[in-house]
Amino acid sequence: MRSPGLLQTIIEGIHDACLVWREEFRQVFKDEGVLMFFLLVPLAYPLLYSWIYNNETVEEVPVVVIDDSHSFASREFIRKCDASSEVRIAYYASDMDEAKMLMGRQVAKAIYRIPADFQTRIMRLEPTAVSVYCDMSLMLTYKAAYQTALAVSQQMGATIRLKLAGNYTHRDDQIQAQPLQCEAVPIFNPSAGYGSAILPAVLMLILQQTLVLGIGLSAGTARESNRFRDLVPIQKHYHGTFRIVLGKSLCYFMVYAIMGTWLTVIVPRLFNFPHLAHWQDLLILMFPYTLACIFFGITVSCLVRYRENVMLLVVFVSVPLLFLSGASWPQSNIPGIWQGVSWLFPSTFGIRAYVRLNTMGGTLADVFFEYRMLWLQMCAYFLVACLVYRYQIILARRHALERLEFLKRKRAHRMR
Repeated sequence: MRSPGLLQTIIEGIHDACLVWREEFRQVFKDEGVLMFFLLVPLAYPLLYSWIYNNETVEEVPVVVIDDSHSFASREFIRKCDASSEVRIAYYASDMDEAKMLMGRQVAKAIYRIPADFQTRIMRLEPTAVSVYCDMSLMLTYKAAYQTALAVSQQMGATIRLKLAGNYTHRDDQIQAQPLQCEAVPIFNPSAGYGSAILPAVLMLILQQTLVLGIGLSAGTARESNRFRDLVPIQKHYHGTFRIVLGKSLCYFMVYAIMGTWLTVIVPRLFNFPHLAHWQDLLILMFPYTLACIFFGITVSCLVRYRENVMLLVVFVSVPLLFLSGASWPQSNIPGIWQGVSWLFPSTFGIRAYVRLNTMGGTLADVFFEYRMLWLQMCAYFLVACLVYRYQIILARRHALERLEFLKRKRAHRMR
């Protein structure tokens, strides 16, 4: 006797979920704001960021030189710096004030100041120094200017040591110049580029943030127009929270199954970013991550009263979420309380797992903890999303009943 009733309930639930899915799909393509955040932003933002950082490293950083020595050694130092691919000697200045003025106009990113006794101290076999002043507002230009000056000074120092050593063979010169040979091999990022290091994390964050933006805009529109009344008739008892959440999430998942493939598979290959993960592993990872982001967005939508509020909220937390993920700042250096806060966001575990799979060539076993946490977040936010929608619909019904009662009293008063 229970089987026909249970089967009928399941059929009705699927039917209601499909109706919600159809209604939400219609609203997504009807609302220009939601459509922009669901389609235009995920398509355009990765291309914009990838084109900007596609060069990976900075080259020909303009540097201004203050040569107080005017000697053969100082000219050799300047020539070797200018010959490097990272630095370009763009200007010469007579004093520090003129060099600062050039940096203030942003035509130079660093200053090399060579002291007047540069060659004299070298000839006396005394230590000397070249002062390097860098613009710290951009770490990439600082790195290029400083490391170039350091490499040239080390090379000149090795040359001086070889001249004083009096060796007889080339092998003796090699040992004298570099007793311990070291070779730096950047693993997981062969080009040592900024784009390959940071863009994979940004792509995963874009997926979460655009989902939250689109769902928040849709919820703000629904709250402003009280569209929740159309989902469930007021006159009958409400039993459909699960159906509404299921229908809405199905709509969002269908859209972001395509957007997620674009962000995590196609974009890295278009711009030759590291893409070492197998598509099966990415599929297994992206399924719970996308659903966790969807249910997280539905949960956050309860805080959105107006459409504009969600944009302010998402823009405010975007940069902190990137830092908390451990992609641009070491995870070991993040205080414990902030690591706990980061566990509330699906992007934290999604970014860590995606970077280890796609950039470092790991397997699902290597990201088992992050994968398990994504499933836990998906289940937790699904339950919270159901509670949120139940509260919203009950509240909407209460307001509608109050409005209906007010109209009845008003009509009765007119009839008297």
